[in-house]
Amino acid sequence: MTSLQQLTQEAKALANGQWAPTEAESETARQLQICNACRYCEGFCAVFPAMTRRLSFAQADIHFMANLCHNCGACLHACQYAPPHDFAVNIPKVMAQVRGQTYAQYAWPAPLGQLYQRNGLTLSLALAVGLALFLWLAQQGQASSTGNFYSIFPHNLLVSMFAPVFLFAVLALALGVRRFWQDITPATSGTALTAPAAAEATHDVLRLKYLDGGHGEGCNNADDEFTLARRRAHHLTFYGFMLCFAATSVATLYHYALNLPAPYDLPSLPKLLGVVGGISLTMGTAGLFKLKLQRHPEQGDAAQKPMDLGFIALLFLISVSGLGLWLARSHASMPTWLAVHLGAVMALFATLPYNKFAHGIFRTASLLRHAVEKRQPNPIGLGSD
Repeated sequence: MTSLQQLTQEAKALANGQWAPTEAESETARQLQICNACRYCEGFCAVFPAMTRRLSFAQADIHFMANLCHNCGACLHACQYAPPHDFAVNIPKVMAQVRGQTYAQYAWPAPLGQLYQRNGLTLSLALAVGLALFLWLAQQGQASSTGNFYSIFPHNLLVSMFAPVFLFAVLALALGVRRFWQDITPATSGTALTAPAAAEATHDVLRLKYLDGGHGEGCNNADDEFTLARRRAHHLTFYGFMLCFAATSVATLYHYALNLPAPYDLPSLPKLLGVVGGISLTMGTAGLFKLKLQRHPEQGDAAQKPMDLGFIALLFLISVSGLGLWLARSHASMPTWLAVHLGAVMALFATLPYNKFAHGIFRTASLLRHAVEKRQPNPIGLGSD
């Protein structure tokens, strides 16, 4: 799409009342215009090459680039127009504000999008504690076999409890990101996804490429010091979560396909994946929690901090309680650990479509579209990818 076509479409949209920009969207467009004239940060991350392909910024462009941003903070610390300059350019902050709006705007069902504003640390922990208490009370008076929590909650009962919640979460996230993809595709060349673009984006996602600050030294602390701590904590959290998910998937295969019911212990594959994943997830979430508390409020959207901390806290509780459940498998405290673990997992599943988990889904979609767009000719002939 040429810049003239884009400007024409924007004018028509505004004339028809189809897009009334929010304060965060208007501020993002203003700051990107300043950045487009400066170009000092052009090589920092995917946002700035994408920016140089545009002369103006419609809603779809802003949503696309906001979810490309990894909030590393490098551009804020390098910017000569950052606060207290009169231009007050703070790309990480306005991008974070817009990202929060996109999560709510594309939420499915739409009325539940408001949960993004309420899904904070207190709500997340209260839900986990409430569910754990319910499960603990439900098991009172039941005899259990040592090391076998299926004697407390049978396998089929757990499946009937967790499968509907998990499937709803997957459906809600899929429908939300589908709408997001449909909206940003015309703004990012409109070209279909190709195998090379998908491979590049997958590589960037798995490496967390854009958490290196654009120079390989990592994100900025409040005192301008570069650190890879945030990238490492993200890696530990992401791969720890994926290993735990793989452990559950392999255990499901063992149960249904190989007729090998739980419980499993080392050195079985489900337990090996679960223990390594649990340790990694514990370390990663503890690191993220600490970094989130220490980060300067100008490096993100302070209003989203409770939601961020709530999501991290649930993951931490799941990993710690999962490891505790395994270590206490032959102890009288095993039923309590089981109730805490299942309560935390169910709380995570219930809030999954409306908590910070969405940022990984939307960011992946934006990286895919960026990998497609950068392979097309620059419509305004400026900048480079």
